[in-house]
Amino acid sequence: MTSHLLFDLDDTLLDSNIEALMPVYFQKLAAHLADVLPPQQMLQELMRSTMAMYRSTRVDQTLEQVFSEQFYPPLKTTQETVAAQIEQFYDEIFPTLQPLTRPRPEAISLVQWALSRGWDVSVATDPLFPRKAILHRLRWAELAPETYPFQLISDFQTFHFAKASVSYFGEFLGHLGWDGESPLLMVGDSIERDIIPARKAGIPVFWLNPNGQSSPDAEGIPQGTLSDLRAFLETADVSALKADFASPAALVAALHAAPALMHHLTRVTPSEKWAVRPAPEEWAFNEILCHLRDVDAEVNLPRVVAVLGGQNPVVTGLNTDPWAEERRYIEQDGALAFQQFVIARAQLVEKLKTLSPEEWQRPARHTIFGPTHLRELVGFMVEHDRAHFKQARESVSG
Repeated sequence: MTSHLLFDLDDTLLDSNIEALMPVYFQKLAAHLADVLPPQQMLQELMRSTMAMYRSTRVDQTLEQVFSEQFYPPLKTTQETVAAQIEQFYDEIFPTLQPLTRPRPEAISLVQWALSRGWDVSVATDPLFPRKAILHRLRWAELAPETYPFQLISDFQTFHFAKASVSYFGEFLGHLGWDGESPLLMVGDSIERDIIPARKAGIPVFWLNPNGQSSPDAEGIPQGTLSDLRAFLETADVSALKADFASPAALVAALHAAPALMHHLTRVTPSEKWAVRPAPEEWAFNEILCHLRDVDAEVNLPRVVAVLGGQNPVVTGLNTDPWAEERRYIEQDGALAFQQFVIARAQLVEKLKTLSPEEWQRPARHTIFGPTHLRELVGFMVEHDRAHFKQARESVSG
């Protein structure tokens, strides 16, 4: 069984000195675009659009799309108009910021050790930057992606949530292809952006805290230096580093992330492949989208309403697989089905995210599983999502 290490980047793998780096970064970008964008207004829109990404909960827009929608119209330009100059900036100007950072030798040796021990290593950095900028910073850390086989690196072209969102970690695990069982550990220096949201998402954490800071949110959390982390990994029962989706926050985050993962597939899959079955007995992408839409609208939402409104109601187990043929999913509009799934899932998440602990424990009787409660039923929904995202990814990859 593969074990997964998720590392933050800035001030974890790389000594970034963000306070010095960010102003210089923004100033250089403004200067590079000064012939097409007014520098002062450009900086204002850059900050405003970055905050829009940070707050975004959209599952049908990547962070790049959120940024572009906010950034370019007030400047009376388009992404396409300045694309070549922005590419040039990240190719030629952004690398000159390297002296403001320093590699961490102990981080390099730790990554090398983890890879040698068979861990899959990923970079769970805040995806508020283009991929080129993130890959440059990994090179500055002397952890070049051309050399180190990172399993996943989050970026704003792909991801839909900033890292302070619990949903970011649900999305990360989906892209990682995590199987729901393999051990994993999130390592980061920020309580607010690394430790709290990952822990709420049900992921085991290690707080990189070399100065021994205290935080009420760190109670019971392993912490220390990178050397302490290696000692922890060498002595810990790795099999015990399992994600736990039992909490309402983790369940809601996973449900929220699922349509974002499917949105990614809608963007990278050519339209001509949507109605192509990878094998006669397998579903096409179109069919999976229609299935998710109808199960949310006709099964999941009604079940939640019934459990919340009834006294230990009976929940009927349904075989919804025949709907694919009966409703001729393969002939339906997959893009429309996805948008309808987004709407149905938003309604489901809205129902769940404000429930009290007592409401999450409301009982029901399932005709197949027997006595249950709302939290367990929602757990079944999360597992259903994971299975169908895996199926969809395999369907479009052939």
